[in-house]
Amino acid sequence: MDLSNANVIHIQKNGVQYLQFRKLLEYQDIIHHAYSLGIDKNYRTARANKEKLEEEDYQKALTDYRELCQSIDSKPEHLVKTNQAHTDQVQVVKEKINCDKPDFNLQQYDKTDGLITNQKDIMLATTNADCILLLFFDPIQKVIANTHSGWRGSLQRISVKTIKRMKEEFNCKPENMICCICPSIRKCHFEVEREVKEGFEKQFRDLENITEIIEETKINQKWHIDTVKINQMILQKEGLRPENIIDSGICSVCHSDFIHSYRVEKQGYGLNTALIELK
Repeated sequence: MDLSNANVIHIQKNGVQYLQFRKLLEYQDIIHHAYSLGIDKNYRTARANKEKLEEEDYQKALTDYRELCQSIDSKPEHLVKTNQAHTDQVQVVKEKINCDKPDFNLQQYDKTDGLITNQKDIMLATTNADCILLLFFDPIQKVIANTHSGWRGSLQRISVKTIKRMKEEFNCKPENMICCICPSIRKCHFEVEREVKEGFEKQFRDLENITEIIEETKINQKWHIDTVKINQMILQKEGLRPENIIDSGICSVCHSDFIHSYRVEKQGYGLNTALIELK
């Protein structure tokens, strides 16, 4: 199956599969980027509880990262990956810490779910298995960001906090920014209990058409929530142009043969990765 659509291209190169956003490819002389595909790949570098992986699993992850980086003409030693914890914390990356290997599992990036940089040759990485990953790019100020926004991060508006940090640190203007939304669980499969539903209603009562975003199922008194739509709406309220918020339109559950999904794989689930780098 080819997952290409109006916004993304499905690429297969040297045994590696990934998506690229057509909008970001307009700037391929400035940035590298990719969203990995294939459930035979696993970009996990630590256990879910942050404990160290078995050495064989860690080496497999390094190989998968190396092959993906090489496929987009970058280098694995450029990688900087946050230690995601479903927070609203966003950090600015000023320099690589390890010169000859990826910055993985470093204490400096604990409890951090978004990374921003204006430095070249720093490849920002996040991972997901249903959560939303957001790739940001300001082509005027030459600033990039990579943010992990699961439902907890979305509740905390981490996407908006990424924008605000880019404005504060680098004088970025929202109207110039591009935000690309990677494959994630969509409203069709994001089913939640009442407590989560009420949390979203309270946090996003300022949004119009909230009843279209949060919809009750007809069977079991649960609710489906469109977290992608919520992020699109709050980014627009922050000043991003609608045409610069680019959604892959791909559900990780519907396409779990290509994309890791926690809801499908359960315990032992794998991870995909999103990458972005200034050349």
